[in-house]
Amino acid sequence: METNSFVLKGDVCYNISKDLFDLRPLGYVVCVNGHSAGVYDNGSLPEQYTALPLIDCGHQLIVPGLNDIHVHAPQYGFRGIAMDLELLDWLNTYTFPEEKRYAELAYAENGYSIFAEDLQHSFTTRAVIFATMHVPATELLMDKLEATGLKTYVGKVNMDRNSPDYLTDGSAEQSLSATRKWLSEVESKHYVNTFPILTPRFTPTCSDELMKGLGEIKAELGLPVQSHLSENLSEIDWVKGLCPWSTCYGQTYEHFGLLGSARTIMAHCNYSTNEEIEILKKTDTYVAHCPQSNAFLSSGIAPIRRYLQEGMNVGLGTDVAGGASINMFRAVADAVACSKLRWRCVDQNLAPLTIQEAFYLATIGGGSFFGRVGSFAKGFDFDALVLDDSGIRSPRELNIAQRLERFCYLADEGGKLTAKYVAGRQIQL
Repeated sequence: METNSFVLKGDVCYNISKDLFDLRPLGYVVCVNGHSAGVYDNGSLPEQYTALPLIDCGHQLIVPGLNDIHVHAPQYGFRGIAMDLELLDWLNTYTFPEEKRYAELAYAENGYSIFAEDLQHSFTTRAVIFATMHVPATELLMDKLEATGLKTYVGKVNMDRNSPDYLTDGSAEQSLSATRKWLSEVESKHYVNTFPILTPRFTPTCSDELMKGLGEIKAELGLPVQSHLSENLSEIDWVKGLCPWSTCYGQTYEHFGLLGSARTIMAHCNYSTNEEIEILKKTDTYVAHCPQSNAFLSSGIAPIRRYLQEGMNVGLGTDVAGGASINMFRAVADAVACSKLRWRCVDQNLAPLTIQEAFYLATIGGGSFFGRVGSFAKGFDFDALVLDDSGIRSPRELNIAQRLERFCYLADEGGKLTAKYVAGRQIQL
């Protein structure tokens, strides 16, 4: 019998649509060879699964794993600092000097050990991650993440203009050569959990020649892409000056083949125009909604309700260190809060997100970037969290949906992660 075939029993909650939870008090979630074989009511476990090991979690919550589709590993060391700056000042004052230090493998060893260990012990089961421009440090990060058992994509960052000399490739050719070297070395390591993703930092730091070359690598190797889009008004104006041939920011990626054909994530999209939205839709690009960093860096509030109405791919990102925490439950809560501010202060035609919708973004919404991930429906990869909420005290009797909602807001107030599974394998906490 496979070691990743078993049954979890507890109070089950997961999305069956953007708007609706499936709730199973003392229900069963069946894992067979790393995939979900379905969810069953208490006392209704099918006979073919009764011989599997049963892990009784009592009345703990059992929910799908959470997927962080935008986070910066080298920024983890200064999270919670400089939250009073706007994006471009923040990059120049804190981010770029910090990322410079990852040229030193000893510093990278320490910083990435902390990041990988904390991510392993967090509520995150899968993540899409920026590293830095440095090939050895990026491979070091991938080695460490591989060992955690989490499923991740990691990108060596490309930058060849408008960056400090200490954090800029000498030319587009040099940046592309380093990227090919990195990809070749990663392929030889035969990772099973950690995969490469092309990572132009954003249009202002990538020349047209570099973007063209990355588009060619993408087409040649079928690799996914991650970057930033329409995060900040000053940034958007900057792109207009750098790329006068473009009609919108999103076109600066589409023009070079960096959208479509393979999965692409664009973080933020706070100010996407109608034209840009159509580009994102036709290329099936993912929007990584980062509500906490959008607030802390004074960037804006993304119109997530509209994106959902348009049928776009949307997930959640913590965007550390623009966001202060890798706690994905906080990202869920912040997504609801920011949507309420947008509804009240910007556009009352776009209703705030419900907790069901925000949790959907953290599970199926971002999880679909990895494949069939984010649900307990049959055939999905078995990613699960077991949550003890008994330490969040209240005199009230709450149903399972209310307990999950409360956990999103109060996870740090007595909530505990007691078990974590990725593709059916238990992660050491």
